[in-house]
Amino acid sequence: MAKATMQAPEAGTSAEARVAAYDWIALAAELDGFGCAVLSSLLTPEECRGIAALYPDESHFRSHIVMARHGFGRGEYRYFKYPLPDLIGGLRTALYPHLAGVANAWNARMGIDERYPDVHAAFLQQCREAGQARPTPLLLQYVPGDFNCLHQDLYGDLAFPIQVAILLSEPGRDFTGGEFALTEQRPRMQSRVEVVPLRQGDAVAFAVHNRPVQGSKGNYRVNLRHGVSRVRSGMRHTVGIIFHDAR
Repeated sequence: MAKATMQAPEAGTSAEARVAAYDWIALAAELDGFGCAVLSSLLTPEECRGIAALYPDESHFRSHIVMARHGFGRGEYRYFKYPLPDLIGGLRTALYPHLAGVANAWNARMGIDERYPDVHAAFLQQCREAGQARPTPLLLQYVPGDFNCLHQDLYGDLAFPIQVAILLSEPGRDFTGGEFALTEQRPRMQSRVEVVPLRQGDAVAFAVHNRPVQGSKGNYRVNLRHGVSRVRSGMRHTVGIIFHDAR
């Protein structure tokens, strides 16, 4: 899978400017072809370290989840509370319009009536009207032996079909193992696995639940799940940007 590359953002570059700098036609094609697309160097190393350093400070978060208690795997994560940190909130707002076009095209191809508004604030209003008002961006932490089982991040009836994860740690230096994996279950066929190589500051946009695939008789839906393989050494931090809110 190819990456949509750009130079590392300079300190102080707005979320809107750095997101707009990517080739979104190429990214949309990657999402259509593989269910995921990589945005290289979305964050600087300093920004990555700054976000990861928030993890011990409970004042930034609304809840703390230990995965083993719920059968989710091993590791832990914390959901941010509103207001989100400026950079994370800014990226959530800036990424959404580019992904909404892909999401609307997917729904049209799958025969789903739902269409997503052009701006994220309007979509969040729809979430609130559906009883989904709790923020879903989260910060994950893994240590040796930790992993994340294959899953889908659905928090209510209203779910945006694409989400983004940003790797905050550097593979080979901060941790080993811990690869991001996406599985795709196709009707009457074996499941397909996509392992996505990421470096510190890279983001991966990927399908949350379903996406359309062109077959010989038209479009059909495939079901996707994502997870993280076992961390072998070190510590791995990731920030997840989910665009719908939770009940």
